[in-house]
Amino acid sequence: MQLKTYFLTSEISPFSETSFLSHFSKNIPIHLQQKDQDIRITSPKYGFISERKYILREVIRLREIECKIGGEMIKSSAKSAFIPKTRVQVYFMEHPDWFQPLTPLLYKSRNGRILSDNSDRFGFFSKMGLAMLTDLFWCPDIVICNSWQSASVPLLNNQIYSGVEFYKGIQTVLLIHSLDENAVIPSDTYDKLGVKLPDSITDGEVNSLVVGALAADLVIAVDSPEAEISKQLAEHPAFKPHYSAIKRKLKKLKVLDDSTASFQSAAGDLDSLLRKLAS
Repeated sequence: MQLKTYFLTSEISPFSETSFLSHFSKNIPIHLQQKDQDIRITSPKYGFISERKYILREVIRLREIECKIGGEMIKSSAKSAFIPKTRVQVYFMEHPDWFQPLTPLLYKSRNGRILSDNSDRFGFFSKMGLAMLTDLFWCPDIVICNSWQSASVPLLNNQIYSGVEFYKGIQTVLLIHSLDENAVIPSDTYDKLGVKLPDSITDGEVNSLVVGALAADLVIAVDSPEAEISKQLAEHPAFKPHYSAIKRKLKKLKVLDDSTASFQSAAGDLDSLLRKLAS
């Protein structure tokens, strides 16, 4: 059975790179495609990404995408390219304010400070990433959300999109790559997106990974050369109060290094988990 998989990521090599996530986002989809998955990626089109070098092409049906954020209809667009030397398609979401001005540091300013509007930026990315599926006329079986940058997707899917006929049956998978401070965001971020937090979360600042994990159909802790997330979750202060609810749907995925063999093995394990979820 061909599985249709939608892969949301904030960075992907060679277009944008700040961490191991960029290499994961390049290599795992390549190997999943080889396992008969119809996989498509969406990532932001940052201003420093060269359209000429990577041959980004206009997609007529993606010239105008829109969704409601903060009570207003916001517009975006997307262009298409491929991971170099592959047939893995990447859609690059465009926006003149949220993505165009960013430097290759992505989440930080040049002086190293975390950008204060990260939560709104990637909340926009997450909701628009789901909204554009109807413009693509393509409905995936599974949406993979990579770390805090798209952790609002499971809640958005549950509360807004799953009630729409086109989206019915889509399942969400949250991959946790890191537990850094970027995951902590203002609770009103969710108000702007039009969703409500679980009753168990009442703080003014919330850990977006916890929110995503509670809402997702499957949660995967990615153990990589940067961090062994599976060993950290149970005792993490934000996860500890909710761990029993998350544990039943928690799996782990090991990526030993950035070698082809390691990514190939990890993709095989991930393919098995995704097919079991979709069955």
